[in-house]
Amino acid sequence: MRRLFVPEPLAEELAIRGADAHHLMHVMRARLQDTLEVAGSDGRVGRMEITGFSSEGATLRLLETIQETQESPVSITLFQCVLKGEKMDFVVQKAVELGASRLVPVLSQNVVVRLDDKKRQAKCARWQKIADEAAKQCGIARKMTVSPVASLEEAILQVKEPLIFCYELEGQRTLGEVLPQLEGRDISLLIGAEGGFTEAEATRLVEAGASCVTLGPRILRAETAALVALTILQYEKGDLGGPAQMEEGKD
Repeated sequence: MRRLFVPEPLAEELAIRGADAHHLMHVMRARLQDTLEVAGSDGRVGRMEITGFSSEGATLRLLETIQETQESPVSITLFQCVLKGEKMDFVVQKAVELGASRLVPVLSQNVVVRLDDKKRQAKCARWQKIADEAAKQCGIARKMTVSPVASLEEAILQVKEPLIFCYELEGQRTLGEVLPQLEGRDISLLIGAEGGFTEAEATRLVEAGASCVTLGPRILRAETAALVALTILQYEKGDLGGPAQMEEGKD
């Protein structure tokens, strides 16, 4: 069932306006008494019935609240250095599917994409739209937030939880070795651009307290590295069937 996200808490009755109403009426081609899943800003999801249409939008009535099980138990912020062309779109979409809660586009030294203020805003709006569409498809209750573009130094200052960055010159310590050592459910992951990180950037990150890891003996494309790292993280600490889920199953 198609899912609609609304900017207010789930309620017995909701009025849908603006772009959401347009999507409901003209893209989904909904009709009276059709039912759909609606995710509210409070994280609750309900099955709702369309009770009316007007020139301003549509009205919905709550039929039942749905118990959600799709949310990852780990809160992941993906700091992704901006990639060329559709590669960044791909990473944004897959980050949603793999349970990231926030994505911060980062400008590191090896980023080749040049973004002035106007382009930054336009790109972030595009990436948020891609993230929202992915959220509708994969059935999560909360959208992934795409934050404003940040420099690497600004990104470092934003981090309040453990930060892990993947570096091709790290030869020994793996992501799988570092994750079990981390306490708590908030983790930040930093992935470089096509050219990776410079030695000076890697040194700065380590000085800031970040953990440097390898993703294996082969050099991965930047977009592949993001997916691999997110998958390992969700396996080790999240809901992809790894140690965390097995421990929960023993309770």
